[in-house]
Amino acid sequence: MNPYIPHSEKDIKEMLEEIGVSDISELFSDIPEKYRNPKINLPPPMGESELWNFFEELSERNVRLKKLKAFLGGGIYHHYIPAVVRHITGRGEFYTAYTPYQPEASQGTLQAIFEYQTIVCELFNMDVANASMYDGSTALAEACLMAMRLTGRDKVVISRAVHPEYREVVKTYVGEERVVEIPYDSRTGMTGFSKVDNPACIVLQNPNFFGIIEDLAEMRKLCDETGARMVVCVTEPLSLGIIAPPGDFGCDIAVGEGQSLCLPPSFSGPHLGLFACKKEYVRQMPGRLVGETIDLEGKKGYVLTLSTREQHIRREKATSNICTNSGLNAIAFAVALSYLGAEGLRKLALINLSKAHYFYELLIKSKVAERVFTGSFFNEFVVRLRKIPERFSSGIMLERWYEEMKNCVLFAVTELNTKEEMQELIEEIKE
Repeated sequence: MNPYIPHSEKDIKEMLEEIGVSDISELFSDIPEKYRNPKINLPPPMGESELWNFFEELSERNVRLKKLKAFLGGGIYHHYIPAVVRHITGRGEFYTAYTPYQPEASQGTLQAIFEYQTIVCELFNMDVANASMYDGSTALAEACLMAMRLTGRDKVVISRAVHPEYREVVKTYVGEERVVEIPYDSRTGMTGFSKVDNPACIVLQNPNFFGIIEDLAEMRKLCDETGARMVVCVTEPLSLGIIAPPGDFGCDIAVGEGQSLCLPPSFSGPHLGLFACKKEYVRQMPGRLVGETIDLEGKKGYVLTLSTREQHIRREKATSNICTNSGLNAIAFAVALSYLGAEGLRKLALINLSKAHYFYELLIKSKVAERVFTGSFFNEFVVRLRKIPERFSSGIMLERWYEEMKNCVLFAVTELNTKEEMQELIEEIKE
């Protein structure tokens, strides 16, 4: 099928007359003249095979993560994505589907999203999950707004050990003056709990931005004392293969970033926001929800339930102003988790755990780095390098967000990182 159907001069003339415009250029009158036709430095026309070779040559200029010996994390992780994920999501019924507002024509998509919701509930051990959000940061911000609606309070308490960019998004959504940041323990890397008067919610990330596993039981206790809602953000869902989920600790709202298990790391997305909560809060949950129903003939079917599209458009009454979720990415997540299964997720998590601890000890023993925190970590950790190599890009420099962390680097290790890469990076740092 031709992806582009051109219009004839007659077609264009009829369309312009219909909308009351004499010329196509009038449609762009709001754009300043100097921005309408910018000069683009393009090569001359080429045949299809020539064009293909041209782009192949351009792509070879890219530096692959493996060549960089990259141990990058900080909310985006480089895992192996099974071929079945791309195969299923590349099918026309998923790839081309926009949004399932007509259930009679969207049963396949609705059922796939229902399975995704079920998987997220099992992963977080929560009662109900929505049909996904855009990414982890906006999911967290929406969770804070939801907690404010539930409590009638306007103060959000968030740990400084939560991803700094996630904290900025929360401040943008709820207002910087309404956000209270609590410090992390400089010894353990865990959040230092302190009582705050009448917060709407208390927010932790687990494992936190430094890779440290937080004490969610202590957080639940503090929430009970203050009447706040407990919000937990998980940026690496793989950790839940071996770490107790937020629901085990009485979490009220759990959010996360689903990229790592189904989407490759890239400059700006796409990503996938995971969002789940307790059943009693479902009517304040943002986004969409797919539910099961029975038709007039008694046959089971799937529909969007509890909210309509219009509900998200009426800004003053909306629980969220996000009209379209990351539906295809949600299905990719469901495929990846279905492929792994509970035991596969656990085994993969253990591989990541063991490799990360191996690399951590190797860095310390080689004396190119020193310990920073004593808290337990999953597959991500912080060390202080004795010397920072020039143009260093194998880890994330934390001084960018934390002035007190001079020469501190956040490393993440996944199943794709080899022992040879670890040793080569250490030798490069030494040199």
